[in-house]
Amino acid sequence: MGLVYNRKDSSEETGKNIVFNLELAQKHVLITGANGQLGSELQRAAAFHPANLFFHFTDVNELDITNPTAVDEFIKSQGIAYIVNCAAYTAVDKAEDDEKKCYLINRDAVKNLAESAAKHKAKVIHVSTDYVFDGTGTRPYREIDAVNPQSVYGKSKCEAEVLLREICPDSIVIRTAWLYSIFGNNFVKTMIRLGQEKETLSVVSDQKGTPTNAADLADAILKIINYTEASGDFKAGIYHYTNEGVTTWYDFTLAIHELKGITTCKVSPVTSAEYPTRAARPKYSVLDKTKIKEIFGIKIPDWKVSLEKVLEEL
Repeated sequence: MGLVYNRKDSSEETGKNIVFNLELAQKHVLITGANGQLGSELQRAAAFHPANLFFHFTDVNELDITNPTAVDEFIKSQGIAYIVNCAAYTAVDKAEDDEKKCYLINRDAVKNLAESAAKHKAKVIHVSTDYVFDGTGTRPYREIDAVNPQSVYGKSKCEAEVLLREICPDSIVIRTAWLYSIFGNNFVKTMIRLGQEKETLSVVSDQKGTPTNAADLADAILKIINYTEASGDFKAGIYHYTNEGVTTWYDFTLAIHELKGITTCKVSPVTSAEYPTRAARPKYSVLDKTKIKEIFGIKIPDWKVSLEKVLEEL
């Protein structure tokens, strides 16, 4: 069953199974990919959720979402009302040579969730990516802008969006970008480590986007569920969420080092052409957040403010 949590009660932690008064639960929420950055932040945020929500935190060991039978049995047996899919294959460069596995997790598993959700009348919140765009834009991408993914990873995520919305109209897609947190491996932790180990460091300076604190995204997802519960209106569709502001990987690195007091490493800017990667990266992936802010009343922090909070915890 995975980690099960209801805020109103307390219990001793035993391995991966934590059960808090199952009978008090009213609406059951399935979180997939619970051991990842976003899933881990959702586990922290769940401590403050309303009493009418009951969470099932699962990763591949608890629920293999690539297995349609397992997915359907879980959703049916647990009476799942909401599915938040945080599971994803995110090794962008590796995906170019591991296309089958990438599509299995990023597209086919989403199809499984969508079919079961439609069958059992569950609502889906699925996390997608800025990689669905080609990165040639010059203004923040809106939800209605044409997609044109340039990598296997981006194509797999793009196809998942289409399948999900076709199969399960009661679904929300949230595209995000440049995700980091205190959990797992990410750009922020890597730049801290390299800054402490190396005297010089070269970082790409011609790719623009916005870093996203996974804790902020987790809060936004819970606010969407709470909004739905309070209003009885699930606002299906595509939304964008990152922190506010625009930066480059180079300037992001400078900010990380400055806030961590790293002064012994000289960071130099390089172009994407000077630092080729197996998969194409969007040169411009700034996302317009107007829709999610206006519909759900979500206030989004600036990326520098959120970065400082995360670095205080690290």
